[in-house]
Amino acid sequence: MSSPNLAIRTVIFSMLGNAVLAVIKFLGGIFGNSYALIADGIESTVDIFSSLLVLLGLRYAARPADENHPYGHGKAEPLITFAVVVFLVLSAFTIAWQSIQNIQTPHALPESWTLWVLAGIILWKEISFQVVLRRSKKLGSSSLKAEAWHHRADAITSVAAFIGISIALFGGKGFEVADDYAALLACGFILYNCYGIFRPALSEVMDENNHDTLVEEIRKVALTVPGVSDTEKCFIRKAGMKYHVDLHAHVDGKLTVKEGHDIAHELKDTLRREIPQLGHVLIHIEPN
Repeated sequence: MSSPNLAIRTVIFSMLGNAVLAVIKFLGGIFGNSYALIADGIESTVDIFSSLLVLLGLRYAARPADENHPYGHGKAEPLITFAVVVFLVLSAFTIAWQSIQNIQTPHALPESWTLWVLAGIILWKEISFQVVLRRSKKLGSSSLKAEAWHHRADAITSVAAFIGISIALFGGKGFEVADDYAALLACGFILYNCYGIFRPALSEVMDENNHDTLVEEIRKVALTVPGVSDTEKCFIRKAGMKYHVDLHAHVDGKLTVKEGHDIAHELKDTLRREIPQLGHVLIHIEPN
């Protein structure tokens, strides 16, 4: 299966899971007197829309290069990631505002069975996080990484809700607000995760050259090409799931222009064959 198709199927997996969980959380929160569960449901609902954004972004980023976009459309991925972060921040502030309102309003204790609902949600969300994160690393996708951390943020929110409801049930009357304080605590975790999602996407947009492991792999493969004696500058820009490379290669200074040109083409073809995640590769020949 191609990388774009695997990424798209992963996002659809997330969307379906979030849709089912949102319904479960809302029903559990309404009938179980738990705002922490309702807050969890709000986040899952927001996650559905953010996953839709990721899906559209991945489809657009997968478009091939054209006359106006010679390097392809991969930069759409980090831009979509920024939009996902905005959705997460808005959901965190929405949950915080409603939690504060609930703290000021007396309400009934949560039902004990809501703990079983939350336990199942936490388990499913952690499994989803591991699956999506593993695929994001495999594909080198910043938007899939953001999607994975959505699942982790949701799991953290559910853990906070579990603790809050447990305290409320154990403490009894007068401890009802523990459920709401748990939702507030979850907001802090969500905002913290937002930075962790935002920073790598910003790095991608700014073309930060922080791909040391890939640089070493490129240099190692380059030295296997006949005629290449050394490498010099190696600049890498990430765009979506592809890495565009500018590489300076050393060859014998006595070679003809055509011979140097042939070595450059062989080097380019070898790099793209041995390292499939490479996109556009520009080779500059330097004489020894």
